[in-house]
Amino acid sequence: MSIVFDRPHALCDIPTHYCPGCTHGIIHRLVAEVIDELGIEGKTIGVSPVGCSVLSYEYFSCDMIEAPHGRAPAVATGVKRALPESVVFTYQGDGDLAAIGTCETVHAAARGENITIIFVNNTIYGMTGGQMAPTTIPGQVTQTTPYGRDPKVQGYPVKVCEMLSQLDGTALAARVSVDSPANIRKAKAMIKKAFENQIQGNGFSIVEVLSTCPTNWGMTPTEALERLRKEMIPYFPLGTYKDSPSMKTEENTAERN
Repeated sequence: MSIVFDRPHALCDIPTHYCPGCTHGIIHRLVAEVIDELGIEGKTIGVSPVGCSVLSYEYFSCDMIEAPHGRAPAVATGVKRALPESVVFTYQGDGDLAAIGTCETVHAAARGENITIIFVNNTIYGMTGGQMAPTTIPGQVTQTTPYGRDPKVQGYPVKVCEMLSQLDGTALAARVSVDSPANIRKAKAMIKKAFENQIQGNGFSIVEVLSTCPTNWGMTPTEALERLRKEMIPYFPLGTYKDSPSMKTEENTAERN
């Protein structure tokens, strides 16, 4: 009997610590599949920060580094500059990347750092109990917005891809989702493109993945996926916001020519 579906080699065979219905597991698998397909496990270095993804270093069989809260892009920058032949990625949630890590993310993109960022957006702080995050949608109930997020009081959500797409150093900024088989396939293709961008030296790439948090949303896994489709995707439209080599890369190419 031929095997048609198996665990990626780059994904460790361990029990998951994520809550039932959490889509981190799907995203982990997509990253591992891409690492396998590109044959880069031996030279890949991942950076995991603080948040639900704090233990992501246990799931990937490549080298992993733990970074302080929000500082994964800075750590990844140092690794990539010290080991330019390596393939470096960060795996970050919205409470990490879009809150305390906003500065690190924006300036890594502005510099055109040749790294790959996998950004998981579930519109809430997951690990610490469900507080409002920078991506929490207006009207969304959280532990710190019991009556729903009010833009007049808490401001508006940060739309990361739209923001980073305006920076010259950004080579790729795309938003995908893992709510259906079709969207999961598209998400994998974009993650693969982000890794290929780095291998080709194109500059900073970020793939935002819309994800669920059934536990802190107070929903069943099925209800959470439906919320993702009906509320998150309309507010955070899927698509590619920028896809071109960074200006830094173009300038380097011009200098060599």
